[in-house]
Amino acid sequence: MTEDGTTHTAAPSRDDVQKVAKLARLKLSEDEVDLFTTQLGQILEYVHIMDQLETDDVEPMAHAIEVSNVFREDSPKDSLPREAALANAPKSDGQSFLVPPILGGG
Repeated sequence: MTEDGTTHTAAPSRDDVQKVAKLARLKLSEDEVDLFTTQLGQILEYVHIMDQLETDDVEPMAHAIEVSNVFREDSPKDSLPREAALANAPKSDGQSFLVPPILGGG
């Protein structure tokens, strides 16, 4: 805890960044580890600054502006013609999309 009563964690280490990268299955170069260590430290410092702001009178919100869904009537419409649907397909048999197998087999 700091003198002003807030908690402040130490800057992230290279090991911290490498651990997170490993968990995310990211392969980082040494330069990237250095860069991300610095950037993560800057982000956490900014969060620390924001954490000290007085927000007791601020109403919680999900968005800065009001957001509402705009729905349309769900009504049946004509389908896209098969030829148009298959026009940009990498592979087709004229009737269906052809895709490579993913579960084995041929």
